[in-house]
Amino acid sequence: MRAPRWRRAFVVALPLALVSVAAPPGGAQLPGDLYQATVIVTGTDMRSRPFGFGQALRAVLVNVSGEPRLRDDPRVSALAAHADMLVASFSYVDRMAGRPVHDEQGTRDRPYNLTVRFVPARVDKALADLGQQPWRGKRPVVVPVLAVRIGVRSYLLSAENPIGAEQRAAFVEMARGYDMTVRFPTEAELAAWGIRPGRFPSLHTTTATDDAFVTGTLEFNESLPGWVGSWRWHWHGADYAWGIKGVSFDEAFRDLIRGVLRAASGHGAPD
Repeated sequence: MRAPRWRRAFVVALPLALVSVAAPPGGAQLPGDLYQATVIVTGTDMRSRPFGFGQALRAVLVNVSGEPRLRDDPRVSALAAHADMLVASFSYVDRMAGRPVHDEQGTRDRPYNLTVRFVPARVDKALADLGQQPWRGKRPVVVPVLAVRIGVRSYLLSAENPIGAEQRAAFVEMARGYDMTVRFPTEAELAAWGIRPGRFPSLHTTTATDDAFVTGTLEFNESLPGWVGSWRWHWHGADYAWGIKGVSFDEAFRDLIRGVLRAASGHGAPD
């Protein structure tokens, strides 16, 4: 018996499609995963597919090169308009699987995860035409050492603190979008480093790994309104400082991760 439509996912392979393989246990990254991206679209027909392909291509170009600026590059907009020429295969997964279709919501209006896999050689060629190349270097694990303040309450975004659970989940999700991984420091580590709200000694003198220890503050400003993020990072002998304001904490975390991605890949200081 076929499963109801809202329970099914399907895959479409295009010419020169790559061989599909199951993800390895433990979340390990397979070679070539950088050439794949997942975006949210409405329905599974051609109304949203070209846009989805274009958005997925933007993400892949950024992740393969390590240059976040490519997402908003006007030249990439021209490429995204014809992203289907670089696609190897794509698949849909219903984000509302298992929920009955309501009278006011037809199946065409349901949200889907559209996963698009691109032909690596074609992506590399597109990057070369943009003056970029694939970044093959090791990607650092992002270790955010952040003090969060909202109203009169402030806390450290540690691995154990239940207050920051929602923000930790958002941080991990934002990092996943850039093929980066995150490790939150434990309370014991923060104490050993002398970290507390309002005090952030330089971590490059106390840590000997290649992880990206980014210190900073995240504070909600009601007058904007929105979150204000301020980040600092010492990496391979250079000091970086950047930030963002008037955004959701998801966007603030995305800004931090994009900064790490850009500097670690050798593209220069974060924007």
